[in-house]
Amino acid sequence: MPLGPLSLVPQSVLGLVKEVARHLLHRPVVGLAVAARTADGRWLLVRRADTGTWALPGGTVEWGETLRSTFDRELLEEAGVTSAVFERVVGVYSRPDRDPRFHAVTVVVRARLETPPGRPQNPLEIREARLFREDELPGLAMGMDDMLAAARRDGEVELE
Repeated sequence: MPLGPLSLVPQSVLGLVKEVARHLLHRPVVGLAVAARTADGRWLLVRRADTGTWALPGGTVEWGETLRSTFDRELLEEAGVTSAVFERVVGVYSRPDRDPRFHAVTVVVRARLETPPGRPQNPLEIREARLFREDELPGLAMGMDDMLAAARRDGEVELE
């Protein structure tokens, strides 16, 4: 009987590959969400293309990237923001059912916008970026209402 290509690989190597894959594929992804506002108190939100709902700008940390570079990249990609100042960490959110696509651990930070939003760079992901006054804030996608509420308060860092 002919041997398949996997039969030529030692079982110990296959076991190691399976163990590494199990750890890589069954781990939450790390993401960053930015609750950014202007000097006059308006909040930056982006409209998601997949659901049409509003959300905080942000996304997953890419391989080899720091949280700081994710902050800059996501604001630029999703909202055309070229300058924002990090203010503080608002919270870390990890409830497995928050995002229907995958289990994510999201670090939420507050920032001050130095430049107004522009056009999203990827219209397949984000339809528009817009500033909202406190009295016109819409409900947010993927359980982000509590993230924005925490950013609007000055208090302890939240841990979920």
